[in-house]
Amino acid sequence: MDAVELRAMQAPIKDRYKADPSAALITLKAKGSIDNENIACKVETGRALAMAGLHPATGGSGLELCSGDMLLEALVACAGVTLKSVATAIEVPLTSGRVIAEGDLDFRGTLGVDKEAPVGFAEIRVRFEVETDAPQDKLDLLKKLTERYCVVYQTIKNGPKVSVSMKRM
Repeated sequence: MDAVELRAMQAPIKDRYKADPSAALITLKAKGSIDNENIACKVETGRALAMAGLHPATGGSGLELCSGDMLLEALVACAGVTLKSVATAIEVPLTSGRVIAEGDLDFRGTLGVDKEAPVGFAEIRVRFEVETDAPQDKLDLLKKLTERYCVVYQTIKNGPKVSVSMKRM
């Protein structure tokens, strides 16, 4: 797909959202069910069930997916798709590329070993490695626009309002 095809594909969608801003408000959903036998959660991905469990640093076997890894994977997926989309739109030819996300956790927090230790990522780093002949100013723009339009990156960076509820089934 080139920039012209991308713009043509997205033009009617953008026009609709400009004419009717409420049409752009979508609620994405994720569901999972608690595993009855293990400390795990079966996450419905739409394609298959993904079994999430404890990270080995908290006593897990390492056979299940770790939700922290899944968060970084979602960031990589979103950043990669956004990077490719933006590169296409601004005509930066990419021969190949990689997205790497790393996050630092102190597991003392999540295990309650140290009440002062934070629960969650203290720092997340995203790195793009691209093979291209594009000049540096175009790469700088590509990075800037990818950061600007990556949903998962912006969500993590800006910390949306989050609420939790519980009810009996």
